Amino acid sequence: MVYTPHTPAEIQSMLQTIGAAAIEELFEAIPRTDCQADFSTLPAGKAEMDVWAECRRLAGLNRGVHRLRSFLGAGAYEHFIPAVVDHLLRRGEFFTAYTPYQAEASQGTLQAIYEYQSMICALTALEVANASLYDGASALAEAVVMAVRHTNRTCVALTTGLHPALRQVVQTYTRYLGVQFIELPFANGATDAAALDRIGLPGDLAAAIVQHPNSLGCLEPAEAIANWAHRRGGLCIGAVNPLSLGVLQPPGKWGADIAVGDGQPMGIPLSFGGPYVGFMALRKVLARRMPGRLVGCTLDRKGEKGLVLTLQTREQHIRREKATSNICTNQALCALAVTIYLALVGKTGFQKVAVLNLERSHYLAEKAAAVRGVRPAWSAPFFNEFVLELPCKAESVVRAMKEKGIVAGWPLARWSERWPKNLLLLCATETKSKADCDAYVEALAGVLPR
Repeated sequence: MVYTPHTPAEIQSMLQTIGAAAIEELFEAIPRTDCQADFSTLPAGKAEMDVWAECRRLAGLNRGVHRLRSFLGAGAYEHFIPAVVDHLLRRGEFFTAYTPYQAEASQGTLQAIYEYQSMICALTALEVANASLYDGASALAEAVVMAVRHTNRTCVALTTGLHPALRQVVQTYTRYLGVQFIELPFANGATDAAALDRIGLPGDLAAAIVQHPNSLGCLEPAEAIANWAHRRGGLCIGAVNPLSLGVLQPPGKWGADIAVGDGQPMGIPLSFGGPYVGFMALRKVLARRMPGRLVGCTLDRKGEKGLVLTLQTREQHIRREKATSNICTNQALCALAVTIYLALVGKTGFQKVAVLNLERSHYLAEKAAAVRGVRPAWSAPFFNEFVLELPCKAESVVRAMKEKGIVAGWPLARWSERWPKNLLLLCATETKSKADCDAYVEALAGVLPR
C-alpha cells in the first residue's frame, strides 16, 4: 500500500468531484480563529542534544506519584506493578503484534488472550469473558446496549454511586436508542435497598446497573439490586473493581448477569488515564450478543489443540446493522499485562493484595476520623476508598496538602453540585504504608482551620 501524498492534480480532481473550489471550503463551518495555527511563538530550531536537555527539564516539572504521596483514587488507582510485567510486555513478539486475524500464525497472542479470558471468568464467577474493550466505561456502555437488545426494553436503572464518567459514557452510547434512565434511591453512601420496591418505572426494565464498590467507595446491596431487577424481568449489570474480588463475593455469585470493569488495578500503570483495558464477563445465554473478540479453543484435523477467534460479530466482519458493536480496537497488550500480573501474584497473592488495600484504607479512615472536625461522611462499609466530611472546603485542603507533597484526594463537588463542598474522597492501596497514612493524618490536622 502506497502512502505518498496526493499530487495537486489529484487534489483538484477530488475537489471537483465534491463540488468544492478549494480545500478551505471544507472547513468553513469552523470559526477561523479556531483553525488558524500561530507558530510565531515557537523558538528557532536547536541541536538534538539541546532538545533532549529541554525535554528532560520539562519532564522534571511533572510531579507524579513517584514524587508525591498520592491518596487519589476516583477511578484510577496506584498499585505496585512487578518489574517482570513491563519486561515481558516489551518483548518484540508481544509489543509489535497486531490483531490476530490469522489464527495459524498468531497462536501465541491467541493463547495470551485465552488465558486472560479464563482468568476474568475465574475472578467474576461467570461463564464467558471477551477481550478488546477500550476501558471500563466503554465496557459498561456495551453491556447496556446488550441488555436493551436482549430484553427489547429501554428502561435502565442507575445507582447514585455510579461513577459520573461511567454515567456519561453510557448516556452518550445510548443517546439514539431511546433509553430512559431512572435513579435508584440513595441513603448512607449506597442504594437504599428497603426503598427499591416503592419506586415507579417509566417502562419495563431492561437492566439495573450497580457499581460495587461504588464511586464513593461504599459497598452496595448488590444482591438485593440484582433480585429486584430479575423480579422485573431485567438483567443486572455489575461494574466492579477487579481487585476488590480478592475479598468480596464475585458478581456471578450475587446475581449479576454481566460483569464489567477496568483492568487497570491489575498491572497497568496510571499513565495519565490510559491506555487501559475493559473486561466483560457474562452468562453463556448472552454470549452471542457480546461485543469484542472471543478466543476459543478447539482441535485440528490431527487432534491437536488450536486457538481461534470466534463469535466476531463486529462492524468490520459483518453487515453494520447486524453488528454487536463498532469498536474495532485491540487492547491485547494491556490484557497481556493483566494476565502476567495475575499469573505472578496467583490466587493467594491476589487475595493478600486485596486484604492490604482493605486494611490500609480502614487504618487511614480510623486515624483521619480522630482529627478534630473530621468525620466519615457515611457509615456504610467500604473497600479501599472512602469519603471524609471536613470542617472546610475540600478544595482548600487539597491545595494546602499539595504544598506538603501529598495528593489529598478528590473533592466530590468537582463531580456534581449535589455533593457538599466539604466532602473529600480518598484512597489508600497497598502502596501506602502505615507511616504514609500517619503522615497524611498529621498533614491534614495541620492544614485544617483551628
